[in-house]
Amino acid sequence: MTASPPQAPTARVLRTEIPGPHSRELHRRRAATVASGVASVLPVYIAEAAGGLLHDVDGNSLIDLGSGIAVTNVGNAAPEVVEPVRRQVAEFTHTCFMVTPYENYLQVCEELAALTPGEHEKRSALFNSGAEAVENAVKIARRATGRQAIVVFDHAYHGRTNLTMALTAKSVPYKHGFGPFAPEIYRVPMSYPARDARTGAQVAREAIERIEKQLGADSVAAVLIEPIQGEGGFIEPATGFLPAIAQWCTDNGVLFIADEIQTGFCRTGEWFACEHEDVVPDLITTAKGIAGGLPLAAVTGRAELMDAMPPSSLGGTYGGNPVACAGALGAIRAMRERDLARAARAIGDLMLPRLRALAASSDAILDVRGRGAMIGIEFVKPGTSEPDPEVTSRIAGTCHAQGVVILTCGTYGNVIRLLPPLVIEQSVLDEGLAVLEAAIREHTS
Repeated sequence: MTASPPQAPTARVLRTEIPGPHSRELHRRRAATVASGVASVLPVYIAEAAGGLLHDVDGNSLIDLGSGIAVTNVGNAAPEVVEPVRRQVAEFTHTCFMVTPYENYLQVCEELAALTPGEHEKRSALFNSGAEAVENAVKIARRATGRQAIVVFDHAYHGRTNLTMALTAKSVPYKHGFGPFAPEIYRVPMSYPARDARTGAQVAREAIERIEKQLGADSVAAVLIEPIQGEGGFIEPATGFLPAIAQWCTDNGVLFIADEIQTGFCRTGEWFACEHEDVVPDLITTAKGIAGGLPLAAVTGRAELMDAMPPSSLGGTYGGNPVACAGALGAIRAMRERDLARAARAIGDLMLPRLRALAASSDAILDVRGRGAMIGIEFVKPGTSEPDPEVTSRIAGTCHAQGVVILTCGTYGNVIRLLPPLVIEQSVLDEGLAVLEAAIREHTS
């Protein structure tokens, strides 16, 4: 009788230092062949993962509070994803949808039409990455409106390709030395409640006035915005900001593009973050959480806009790959059947009170913010509003050494972002938060 393989641990386990000797050896091999511009937050090499745990090559089990940057919303190796992917791989891996199409591409587009905000008729095009989706949304907006200017916001992050670098706000490490950048990109103020006490309507009015004075509404093809900014610092705009911007777009024939690449697919407690204020975008870009870890992205938009594109103007060799589409259908099924939007709200209900109680006792925490399972903690030098990226880095390093994977972000590098899988066990989340809280106290007391 063949013995069953040992079960992976269901809690944090540290058998070696982090990173362990096998990870360190792999990292030495990496230096000989992997470009140094491709960095890793934590050089721990993963052999297996499930739920909210990452199991490394040294036998350690780490708590995952990053989800591969909001990708594995349904957890790693979710059976709803694994089984359809396995079946699809056995049937065929690629034909190129632009050559000979297949049904599961259509099924993904049907799901996007049903799930994304708005009751209007919709069309989708599938791509490989979030940056590719954003580039194509800009193409669609310019072609559909006959205008050129694209308006983006302070602290925005939209990708690392040439066009998306122009759309992204932060210079180092994303833009410095990589210009010249694509033209006709214009930046306006973003509502940032922790650093600006004005109402959402007031900041929106300033942004709109700048657009009208510097560009003129009839020059603007689209306004592109993350409903909650990701890499820029998990900035949730004040109530009323998004609806005011969206209404101005409607009134002036400007397309409102919601970049929901990080916020989408139940992450914030709704299927999409726009839904928190009943904002209906003309175009919405998605990726990350769409396919349970497989590379897939989409632009979904009003039918009349998407159908204004001439044949063969959208696409790509791997866009909507059948294996990725199978993964997406499985991930969407898991989100729906497990009600992972509700699970995200429950995670937020657990995290926010604990972290805000900690913030109330520390003058090194400017703000704890976010929705659902997308929470940010902003650190400053005690008693000031001056960003403190150094203490943020030290806190993250301590968590990593203790086997808890967390990420940092922010224009100033001073925000810890928490993105646990939406299927994480409460006991695992509790333990991860306890490690984080201890690290914060250690470095801010």
